[in-house]
Amino acid sequence: NLLVSKLNRNFAKKFSKNQTIMSSYSHSSAKERRALILKMLEAENELSVTALSKNLGISEVTIRKDLTNLQNRNLLVRTRGGAIRKPIENLNEDTAITKKSMFNFREKERIGRVAASLIKNGDHIMLDSGTTTLEIAKNLDRLTDLTILTNAMNIAEELMKYKRFTVIIIGGHMRLNSHSTFGPIALNTLSHFANYKLFLGVDSFSFENGISTPNMEEAMLNQAMIAQASEVIAVFDSSKFNKRSFCHIAHCEQINAIVTDKNLPSSTVTRLKAQNIHLYLA
Repeated sequence: NLLVSKLNRNFAKKFSKNQTIMSSYSHSSAKERRALILKMLEAENELSVTALSKNLGISEVTIRKDLTNLQNRNLLVRTRGGAIRKPIENLNEDTAITKKSMFNFREKERIGRVAASLIKNGDHIMLDSGTTTLEIAKNLDRLTDLTILTNAMNIAEELMKYKRFTVIIIGGHMRLNSHSTFGPIALNTLSHFANYKLFLGVDSFSFENGISTPNMEEAMLNQAMIAQASEVIAVFDSSKFNKRSFCHIAHCEQINAIVTDKNLPSSTVTRLKAQNIHLYLA
């Protein structure tokens, strides 16, 4: 593993002169250990759980707890198998879906399972593009009769595995960043459908400005989805709260429910309930 090998060399060079210094962290406090992990991230930008466990003499279970703690404090970003340095956030950047899939993936998996539990046989649903809505598509095994609309190619591919649902793809121009369609053809196709349950992926949410996205074409299509839906369920992890992107999609009163993770502050939970938005915590 190149990452482990590189980490071993650089860690030994920068943080110790012998193996006893590295192994001494197995007996250090959690505070000291987590501070060291952050220093290591400054040097390496990306670290794996396996490499950290080996270098610090700590079990992988403990390392995962450390990384989760640091992520909850907004100090790093969890990835599959490790963590990366927290990027400088640009809410107007149209981030590629391959990069988005690395962030908060465990929260997205839980959100996907809870959101899927809100679907019943016979439903007509719309799955918007996004990494969290993709997790909904992965959790439909218990269902046998669904009509599903989507503008996301990767979601349509996932739905093909079931071989029993009616799947309708909203055509149009392709957005490579999101593996999804947009534009006048997509809007025209969407106008033929109504009264579906919409599961909407969200880039940013604030009480003052509602939901928003960096991409103008996506905002227009999302607005059309909302206009035709009988119920709007926004699905997004708690890192998206109290933020605003370039293009407005909808105000809070247009959202019927939100599915998010349990890292949400209690004050935000109280405020959402006061606005009559059904809240499901994963």
